[in-house]
Parts: sequence; C-alpha cells; structure tokens
Amino acid sequence: MQKSVRYNEGHALYLALLARKEGTKRGYLSKKTAETNRWHEKWFALYQNVLFYFEGEQSARPAGMYMLEGCNCERVPAPKGSAAGSAKDAALEKQHYFTVLFGHEGQKPLELRCEDEVDGDEWVEAIHQASYSDILIEREVLMQKYIHLVQIVETEKIAANQLRHQLEDQDTEIERLKSEIIALNKTKERMRPYQGNQEDEDPDIKKIKKVQSFMRGWLCRRKWKTIVQDYICSPHAESMRKRNQIVFNMVEAESEYVHQLYVLVNCFLRPLRMAASSKKPPISHDDVSSIFLNSETIMFLHEIFHQGLKARIANWPTLILADLFDILLPMLNIYQEFVRNHQYSLQVLANCKQNRDFDKLLKQYEANPACEGRMLETFLTYPMFQIPRYIITLHELLAHTPHEHVERKSLEFAKSKLEELSRVMHDEVSDTENIRKNLAIERTIVEGCDILLDTSQTFIRQGSLIQVPSVERGKLSKVRLGSLSLKKEGERQCFLFTKHFLICTRSSGGKLHLLKTGGVLSLIECTLIEETDVS
Repeated sequence: MQKSVRYNEGHALYLALLARKEGTKRGYLSKKTAETNRWHEKWFALYQNVLFYFEGEQSARPAGMYMLEGCNCERVPAPKGSAAGSAKDAALEKQHYFTVLFGHEGQKPLELRCEDEVDGDEWVEAIHQASYSDILIEREVLMQKYIHLVQIVETEKIAANQLRHQLEDQDTEIERLKSEIIALNKTKERMRPYQGNQEDEDPDIKKIKKVQSFMRGWLCRRKWKTIVQDYICSPHAESMRKRNQIVFNMVEAESEYVHQLYVLVNCFLRPLRMAASSKKPPISHDDVSSIFLNSETIMFLHEIFHQGLKARIANWPTLILADLFDILLPMLNIYQEFVRNHQYSLQVLANCKQNRDFDKLLKQYEANPACEGRMLETFLTYPMFQIPRYIITLHELLAHTPHEHVERKSLEFAKSKLEELSRVMHDEVSDTENIRKNLAIERTIVEGCDILLDTSQTFIRQGSLIQVPSVERGKLSKVRLGSLSLKKEGERQCFLFTKHFLICTRSSGGKLHLLKTGGVLSLIECTLIEETDVS
C-alpha cells in the first residue's frame, strides 16, 4: 500500500511568509470551490512555483497551497447567466476568468477570476512562468554567460599585460633611438668641415663622378634586362604561359557551359513547366522532371563557380584556383543523379515526342535564336561531359605546374576526387542501364522471367542460335524442347547473363516464349564443351 506524502509544515509556513513579502504576484482573487461551486474571495501570493492563498491579506497562516510545476494556465470565457439577465449576472459577466490545469491526473482544475482584465493577464503570465525547471534553465543560461564573461575578462587581462609589455619595449626602443640620434648629430657636426671641402670640389671631379654614376646605372639596367630576357626564354616561364593559357581557356569553356545551361533552363525547362500547368497540358509535370532532372540546380552551381573564376582572372597574373575546386568538389555529387538517369530522360523525351502537340511546341522552342539550331537532346547531353572535361583540364594544369608550386597538392587532390567521382558515376550508369535492359527483356517474354528481377544478374549479349539434334552413338536421337520433338535444326532466340542462359522461341506474331523444358539454364551447373568434329 502506498504511503501518504509527508511535508514539513514549518518549511511550508516559511515559504508562505516569503510569498507574502517577496511573492512574484500578490492580490485578491475569487476562487471557485469544487464541492459547492461557489466563489470565495481569497488573498493569493505566488512564490516561485508555489501558489498560496490566505483568508485575508493580514492572515498569518495560509488557507491552502498549490504546486504549479508542469501546470498550464489559460483564459476562459465568463459563464452564461440566466435568461432574465439580472444585475448580478451582468456583474459576473464583467469578471475575468482563468483556469489553472495541473499536469498530473486526479487534480481538479483551479478556477479563478478577478475584476481587472490587466490584473488577470498578469496573473496568467506569472503562473505560466512559475516553473522550477524554467528557473533551472535560466540559471544554466546565466551561468554560461557568466563563464563566458569570465573568459573574456581573463583574455582582456592577458591582452592588457601584453600591451603593457609592448609599451615598455617601445619606451626602451625610443630611448635607444634618441641616443642614436644624438650620436648621429655629433657625427654630423664633425663632418661639416669635410662637406664644406666637397662643395669646393673641382668641377672636373664632379663631371667624372657624374659619368661614373651614369655608367653604373647603365650597367645595372643592362644586367636586369639580361636577367629578364633569360627568364622569358626559360622553360619555367614557358610553362607558366601555357598554364595561364589553360586557365583562360577554362574560363571561356565554363562561360560557354553556363550559357548552355541557361538556354536549357530558360528556353526549355521553365516554358515546359508553364505548359504542363496549362488547361490542356501537352506534357505532365512528372515527365518534365524526368527529362530535365536537376539541371536547374547544376546551372546555379556553375554560375557561382564561373563568378569565382572571373574574380580570379581579375587578379591576374596571380591565378589561384585550388580553393575554388575545394568549394566545388563537395557539390559535384549532384551530377550522379543526372548521369545515372540521363538515358531514361532521353527515353521519356522520345515517348513525349509521340504527342503531336508536344512535338510542335518543342520545335517552336528549338527555333529560338538562342538555341542556334541545336535540339533539346543536345543540351541534355552537355552535362554528361563536364566532369571528364574538368579532369582533362586539371591534368593539363598539373603538366605545367611545377612540383614546388603552392597549388600542386591541392590540384592533385581535386583531380583524384574527380576521377573517383567519374568512376562511381560510370559504375552507377552501368548498373542502372543493366537493370533497365533486364526489365526490357523480361517484358518481351510473354511468360515473364523472375530471375531477371535479380539486380546482380548482368546482361552479356543476345542473338539467334541454331539448336541442333544431339547425336548419341552414331544415331540421331530426339531432343524434346517444349512441345516440339526436335528432329531437325531449330532457330532459338537466346539471352546470355552472368548466371543464367535463356532460350526462347519466337511465335508467328513475333512474341517470345520460354522453352518449357530447358528454357532457363543455370550456368553454375553447366559445362561448356566445344566439339571440333562437326561431322
């Protein structure tokens, strides 16, 4: 049997005294009793998450208390009076009611009311905030701020000490410079008689010194010119010129690629989206998404990359590109979806062209001067070659980048990442195309074929083969295939996969049927024997 909850009455009286003196909110409220449903005016005091009520403001002992932890307080409308509409009912309607809902079961809600609306709002807000957990959270936030401020003060103290030491060092340096100035002034005073003698120097000596100064300048310029010419003709300078040319060509190619994506999005994708939303759409939104995939996202990505390249060209001859590739590489994964579904998008486009309205509309778009006579399929193919183009460009850049160059390691890392991404995309395209090929073959077979639904089943080749009767001990034996007794050669449509070999017959209507016996051969259980004696 569960024991009753004990509490310290002295501690409760102490909290009641604190609530009377320092309570968050204090004042008279009317409380509805649960037994008689009558309203009684009490003096309430809220302290932290405990609500005390007293018989009057001067009462020493509380008449009751409520724990507000986890409760909810909300305004409620005034109860409707009687139909006669007495003066008492009118006075009650002017009261402002609110209810305290406790979080635990078995506790009836506390119904309160007051005469002033502002006072009622203040009571509701105060009860809302009367949560010990909120106080703990606020204390934790304040403690974090305090620790942060302490760290700032410690940092400022360290900085102040460093500045103090710097000022002391500067004072020492100033004193040293003052002593040097004094020593130089004394030396200047001693040199004045010698300078007076220089002013009285012979004019011929001055001419000789002038000629010597001219010759020294000419020799320096000649030596510098030789150094510059030697560098211009050096292999390093030639490599840098080729490297700069590769960068300039890369910027031009990127500008052209961004323009192609712009034409794809603005001349085809967005107009077709609007057409799909028309009253009689020539194409559905799903087909538009299947054809264009994420080409709009690719355009936004390369517009940002192109702006970065143009900013680097503005700082020529300093060409730093590695940081641009560091930003671009993590986002190039969006090409995986485009490349993986490219063949499917072309197939969807070909199916949509069977619709005359769509074909007519597409020809209007392709007649746009911005397309320069190119078809939509051409623009959809451009993103397929962008990753290989980057790999070739980086390969050429590395060929003309010295090993001690600051960008060498970054460019090699970018090249390796792009090659890895290219391999992954190639494998995914191969897997996707293999699945589509298997499904296409499975649909052509009337009976269907469950083994083609295995994703690990890789298509090798297909074609027509002649099945010949088997010969046993010099006699022609019958080989029963399906419903036919094979006495002569028969043509079969065969499909070779990594794990199975399918043998089909073609009906007069052109449909394929698996042989009922021996139509699906497991290559794991087969042995291939090449017969050299064809007789």
